Amino acid sequence: MTSKLERRLKIKQCVRRKISGSTERPRMTVFRSNSQIYAQVIDDTCGKTLVSASSLGMEACPKKEQATKVGELIAKKALEAGIQTVVFDRNGYLYHGRIKELADAARNGGLKF
Repeated sequence: MTSKLERRLKIKQCVRRKISGSTERPRMTVFRSNSQIYAQVIDDTCGKTLVSASSLGMEACPKKEQATKVGELIAKKALEAGIQTVVFDRNGYLYHGRIKELADAARNGGLKF
């Protein structure tokens, strides 16, 4: 029997085979821990992180609200950097809960997936 982590990493490998970020359409990846959520916009052609945001310092908020704020923040930073369209990489997580909240907030902030 495989553990949850092994299962997620296996899904992550399958997803990463299909998508990658380019200069004109970078990859927005999400990492979720038990207490925090992080988002990065990455250009895979040169291996650089262009924009990042995290929920560090927002511990007083509920987790879904943290995800919404991080989504809004990453969208704002990306638009300031001139990035309007991204490829969404859910990083092997199911698309619900905090991951969905972050993606919806980034869309409402102006990013196109």
